[in-house]
Amino acid sequence: MAEAIQKKLKAEVEKFTQIQKDVSKSMSLRQKLETQLTENNIVKEEMDMLDSVNTVYKLIGPVLVKQDLDEAKATVAKRLEYINGEIQRYDALLKDMEKKSDQHREVLSSLQQEFQKAQGLAVGKA
Repeated sequence: MAEAIQKKLKAEVEKFTQIQKDVSKSMSLRQKLETQLTENNIVKEEMDMLDSVNTVYKLIGPVLVKQDLDEAKATVAKRLEYINGEIQRYDALLKDMEKKSDQHREVLSSLQQEFQKAQGLAVGKA
């Protein structure tokens, strides 16, 4: 009986470990998005100070290409919208992963208790 519980426990520990790795990876990706959001907000603030007399350039490969200010502002606004959407998506994903992690933690705890009881019974019979 203890061996069956031990196998279940091992499988649950592996699932739990994988969930923790996924959470860590998602947190890292979310942090990168936060960095991009900050950078793009700074770009937006700088562009808001410009007027139509100023020249804006866009880096395409190794070349700087002249770009219309309104077009550049629209591009940055779209980028900010996309990044905010991705951050919200990762927040929901992380919340879901945390819920799964908590469920696995509870299952692991109950399996550990069952395993300890089974070991205690086995020791008592021996």
